[in-house]
Amino acid sequence: MYAAGMSLRATEVYNRLMFEHHRQPLLPRRAFLFRLGRFAGAAFLLVAISWLIGILGYRALEGLSWIDATLNAAMLLGGMGPVDQLHTDAGKLFASFYALFSGIVFLVAVGVLIAPILHRLLHQFHLAEDKREQEEEEAEDEARQSHKKG
Repeated sequence: MYAAGMSLRATEVYNRLMFEHHRQPLLPRRAFLFRLGRFAGAAFLLVAISWLIGILGYRALEGLSWIDATLNAAMLLGGMGPVDQLHTDAGKLFASFYALFSGIVFLVAVGVLIAPILHRLLHQFHLAEDKREQEEEEAEDEARQSHKKG
């Protein structure tokens, strides 16, 4: 099934990046682990880019050394708070916005990490529910057929 306005190739790429529909079979374990690795890589990349933003911000706006800028950015990104005393207004403003940004990055990274796991659990639930509904329909059909014969 093609998504509206998408070519066959674009649909294939879209399906590889997104999750399978609940009516489709459960992804094999190997493919699921590969998907989990891709999502973990995306979360890691998000954190690494955010860390780099913090390092460059502390370096440029507060004039910290590379190691001190790295430490302060890591501590804020990890939710611990800055280590060094901030001396400039620009550095203080950067630290306040970077702290808010870091909190959002943390929430997004956690969401990216748990999305494939949560999807798999919900997918298993839907498959079990669909199987139960199909068995109930088959039992009703058999009951109707035996009632017609009898």
